[in-house]
Amino acid sequence: MKWKKIGNILLVDDKFPYSDKNKEDQSKESNHSKKSDQSKELKELLVKHNVKTIAKIKNISGNLRQPEIELLAGNQTETIHKENGSLFKLDIAKVMWSKGNTTERMRIAKLIEGGEIVVDMFAGIGYFSIPIAIHGNPKKVFSIELNPDSYTYLKENITINKIPSQKIEAILGDCAVEAPKLSADRVIMGYVKTTHNFLKPAIQCLRKGGILHYHETVPEKIMNERPINRIKEIAIEEGRDEDIEILNNRIIKKYSPGVVHIVVDAKIY
Repeated sequence: MKWKKIGNILLVDDKFPYSDKNKEDQSKESNHSKKSDQSKELKELLVKHNVKTIAKIKNISGNLRQPEIELLAGNQTETIHKENGSLFKLDIAKVMWSKGNTTERMRIAKLIEGGEIVVDMFAGIGYFSIPIAIHGNPKKVFSIELNPDSYTYLKENITINKIPSQKIEAILGDCAVEAPKLSADRVIMGYVKTTHNFLKPAIQCLRKGGILHYHETVPEKIMNERPINRIKEIAIEEGRDEDIEILNNRIIKKYSPGVVHIVVDAKIY
């Protein structure tokens, strides 16, 4: 079983043996001993991990990346999670928690040079923006988010981390519309599946010589071709130099069998 502790909530994966369906089936079978064992094990997990809720994320859907959850124990869904000195307030029933990207969030934060203007597309609750503001030294971070719930928590996280308002500006809106209005030294595209559809607005807001951090889910066999070709194609369409400089192309994590979540760091002139 894979699990992740988010604040005082334990998130478990689909391999976790218990669910509401189990409870219903056991009730129908009048199998009280099994129900009792399940309840006991869940209570032990609550104590072992010092959490108030155990939940299973069943699905993440739509452009707003809205989660569908199943509560297995407890009923609290809002929490504050601490990661690398950053605080993230969220409600797991309303917004997605981006798991598995902890190292990448800190890597990007440490790359930020003094005086940079950063555009964080698909900012969510501030997964990249908050660590950048705390551990980097940006002149300004523009954090764009489409989901109103995520946007609300993004603003709360700016406040609870005591980040000056002049350092981060949260923008509620579509990245395709909002990004081209801005001018940045660095653009973060920390999203997958349809990220390539937003390369045009990302490059439009990137200054010459700026750096793009482009995320994609891709078959591992073509991870060194497809993402880079997609960046080059849009860069040329936008009148940029075709000789973009690939600074890095790394695997963040396994996504599914044969498919990986990668990030390409590209300097575009």
